[in-house]
This record gives sequence, structure tokens and C-alpha cells, in this order.
Amino acid sequence: MELQTQRTILRELQAADLHDIHDLHSFPEVDRYNTLGIPAAIEHTQSLLSEWLASQVSTPRKSYIFTVRTTDADEFVGLIALNIGKPNYRIAEVWYKMHPSHWRRGYASEALAQLLKFGFETLNMHRIEAGCAVDNKASIRVLEKAGMTREGRKRAILPIRGEWVDNFFYSILEDEFTASAPGQSSQP
Repeated sequence: MELQTQRTILRELQAADLHDIHDLHSFPEVDRYNTLGIPAAIEHTQSLLSEWLASQVSTPRKSYIFTVRTTDADEFVGLIALNIGKPNYRIAEVWYKMHPSHWRRGYASEALAQLLKFGFETLNMHRIEAGCAVDNKASIRVLEKAGMTREGRKRAILPIRGEWVDNFFYSILEDEFTASAPGQSSQP
């Protein structure tokens, strides 16, 4: 499956993505707010990728993980995912990680907007959530630009490099997304 924006293609993971994913997870600046830690060896990344690939064929499907690539040069930009919670609640959670060479170019915002559209319009979600470390200013900007609302803060919930870090929680509801979509009006 592929989703496309003006500058990016969101393509479901493939086994061939191993080296791009390992490279992404190996950057200390990407690991700064990541609970996974830097992989000690490519075998660790292979194990993670195998789990993700298995989730693509599980029934019922609970996870959609995509690589983000540029449309013009097919360059790897990062990863973005939507994980589905209990079906009767119609809630999902999004996460993303971008390669440092593509930071501050709007790719995360563009990819997140497309993933939210997929979640609400194709998967019929009612609510999509996200969380980020309170010091992760770039991720906060991406979430707020997407129209997500900060709902609160959980104290000492993220285990990052041996320390417990606070996390902000964000969400957007389907009616908020629909009202903010281009061509839509919140006026009656």
C-alpha cells in the first residue's frame, strides 16, 4: 500500500528497508527522545523489522508502518506509523521518526497530515492520539501544526537512557480533522 503527498510517498515497510531503518535508529540525535535506544547490531534492527512486517499481515490488522520517501528522488526520509487500539473505541496512535538530513523541511508535517487522512477517511477512526517527550520541541510543532490538541502531561513515563522523562499527550477527533481539511468549513 502507498499513500502519496505532494513531496512524499508513504510506502508500507518491506524487508529491503532494513539498512535505511538501521541507519535511522543509529543516529544519537534521533535516539534523543526514543525509548528503543540505539541498536547494538543490525540483527537487533532485523528483529524489530521482522515484528513490524508480521504485523502487516495479522488479522485483525493493528498496525500500519510506512517508510517516508521523497517523490522526486526516492530518498528515505523516515518512518511513520498508525497503531490501532480496541476496535470498538475507534482509536489509533501515530508515531514518526525522521532522518536528520531531512529535518526542518516539512516532511514530517506533510506525512502526518496524510496519515491522519488515511486514519479518519479510510480506517474510520474516531480519535487519533500521539505522545512526545516534553522537551521535543520539533515534534510538538509537527503535532500542533497537524491540528492535534495537547490534552495533558504524564510525569516520568518514558524510559529514555536510564532516566524517566515526562510526556505530552495529543489527540485529534474525526470531526476536528474534517472541519480543518482543505475545502471544508466549520461554519454551518
